[in-house]
Amino acid sequence: MQHSIHIEQLGPRGAAMTSAIQSCVHCGFCLAACPTYQVLGQEMDSPRGRIYLMKGVLEKAISVEEAQPHIDRCLGCLACVPACPSGVAYGDLLMGYRARVEGERKRPLLDQTARTLICETLPYPHRFRLAARAGRLGRLLQSALPEQIGAMLGLLPPKLPPAQPLPTFYPAQGERRARVALLAGCVQQVLAPEINWATLRVLAANSVETVIPQGQGCCGSILMHIGEDKKAQRLARANLRAFPTDVDAIITNAAGCGSGMKEYGLLFAGLPEETAAHAYAHLVKDITVFLDELGLTSPPGLPQPLRAVYQDACHLRHAQGVLDPPRRLLRAVPNLTLLELNDGGLCCGSAGTYNIEQPHIAAELGQMKAQRILATGAEAVISANIGCLTQIQTHLARQQRPLPIYHTLQILDAAYEGKR
Repeated sequence: MQHSIHIEQLGPRGAAMTSAIQSCVHCGFCLAACPTYQVLGQEMDSPRGRIYLMKGVLEKAISVEEAQPHIDRCLGCLACVPACPSGVAYGDLLMGYRARVEGERKRPLLDQTARTLICETLPYPHRFRLAARAGRLGRLLQSALPEQIGAMLGLLPPKLPPAQPLPTFYPAQGERRARVALLAGCVQQVLAPEINWATLRVLAANSVETVIPQGQGCCGSILMHIGEDKKAQRLARANLRAFPTDVDAIITNAAGCGSGMKEYGLLFAGLPEETAAHAYAHLVKDITVFLDELGLTSPPGLPQPLRAVYQDACHLRHAQGVLDPPRRLLRAVPNLTLLELNDGGLCCGSAGTYNIEQPHIAAELGQMKAQRILATGAEAVISANIGCLTQIQTHLARQQRPLPIYHTLQILDAAYEGKR
């Protein structure tokens, strides 16, 4: 029987999804770039294999249940995208597919429980803080808990930093060069609130005025990543209302958030908010891109020499195509020697909530990343995403070789400290 995809039946994202499927010529260049293919060595756990499976499900030639284990094992890191000579927009296909089939799936009770915890806690800093505090007590019973719940608890730090609420406005130093709005984020506010404060201080040192809009919340990227589009849209709508449009940029300092917000146009495809979503997405810039384009005000430098390795966050390097800006900024810091991993930006295994949903594969990737970091002889690690920072810190600790872990903006902040 001949099967085909009917675009109109796939809804507003149908054209993007079918274009990605039709663009794939099954050349296999994606296999070497795919972390799960490197770990598992199975064709159906590669981008090429998953495209075949998704196409089969959409054509109703393959059941959702048959394809789903392989689709679930996809990190969504998008390392396949820059490796693809045909320009397959794999992210558009994966995002649309997961959203489409989520309502058709029958998840086991424990799986559904873990997913509910993700959806109802991670996007909400107050809830997440309470859950994290309770979770630290739960670590005492971690070995007796279901695997996904245990994996979630295993990523929590021994102690949470105190809350550091942000102001609604942070002035520029000297004559103003630009005015931006900052996404405060959700998980990062709980696990590493000092990153936002470092961002504000570095922007101010570069004569940038920052507004932190009230009414903003989670960008929805975590939920977009796992196919919970309706919930992601509710969160995104709040940000469309909260953020001003009369700014030079909407700044994000978390790679996953920036990548997700750049997809707002696709998230709201066919809905009344689509035009506003595209306009919002157009303003979104990673902090390193913004500072690189603005021109960095020379920092005095770190107080002591430091050899640090820069680890590319997948959703900065692969999804947003940002490689050079963070490196240029860091190389401008006196007393900092920047080392490279030279691993092609291989995912560390964090990937949104992947290290909760697929703990075994995530742990193997985390271990690989930790070993490669240690092989560089670095004294510290620098990255640009809270998920990467948490994952790497966890796996360095498991190898009993902990290193200081910094966000790019924390290094820049330390380099400017002598001016304050």
